[in-house]
Amino acid sequence: MESPHILLLGKHGQVGWELRRTLAPLARVTALDYPEVDLTRPDAARRLVLEQRPQVVINAAAYTAVDKAESDAETARLINAVAPGALAEAARALGAWIVHFSTDYVFDGTKREPYVETDAPNPLGVYGRTKLEGDEAVRAANPRHLIFRLCWVYGTRGQNFLLTIQRLARERDTLRVVCDQFGCPTWSRLIAEATTLALRQVLADPDGARFAGTYHLAAGGHTNWHAFATRIVERLPQNERRCREVQAISTAEYPTPARRPAWSVLDCGKLKRTFGLALPDWEEGLRLALDSP
Repeated sequence: MESPHILLLGKHGQVGWELRRTLAPLARVTALDYPEVDLTRPDAARRLVLEQRPQVVINAAAYTAVDKAESDAETARLINAVAPGALAEAARALGAWIVHFSTDYVFDGTKREPYVETDAPNPLGVYGRTKLEGDEAVRAANPRHLIFRLCWVYGTRGQNFLLTIQRLARERDTLRVVCDQFGCPTWSRLIAEATTLALRQVLADPDGARFAGTYHLAAGGHTNWHAFATRIVERLPQNERRCREVQAISTAEYPTPARRPAWSVLDCGKLKRTFGLALPDWEEGLRLALDSP
């Protein structure tokens, strides 16, 4: 039987880059990114899908500059809200699935238990608001959708919290990191692997439509940014790090243009019940990432 064709958008992103590898045994993958596709032009994105005629569209592209989005709302809206709807619409015209990645920032952080998929979103800023609009557009446009809400994504390449802390720990004696925001730090490779395993089940099932829906996909357990940074610094070899102290500070002591939810912890029970998949605890995920080649 011929392998399915998957169109992957966002191949240079943290999750997209890992998906190129994890999807390779499952499907024939066409992986693209800007400038090959410009998601600020939804008609071009729609046309690309119709030309490629894939069985699955995976949208791993997003406008993720949370603070910059506050002053660049229109670009964020086009990429995070309008483009996903256009991609989902084109996929539906082909009878194809769309896989889309969402964010914990659709929630306002006022809850003190892990968020479940049915909790009411209430984003605090432009980034979260545009991502929520994208989720809603995907659901409205194509019943064959998988939406994975992610939390505190990091990787061993690109730009992210892990690499930033490692760099600063080599340059500074002391780091000051927020301790009153809680979430689930999640390695991008584990996200890609879980996505691929879930998608394989969907494509192999004659009634794949029963899998459609929104799922939380994050590491087990939870922590705060300060504790996460401390673990990263502790894992740096002594001869590589200058940092000797990671100070805990409050969000109020580190003002940013965009407000962040104080509690971003996600309950991933639905993913386990539906697909039999559960990511390891965040500390084990960090160990795996730091030990990876």
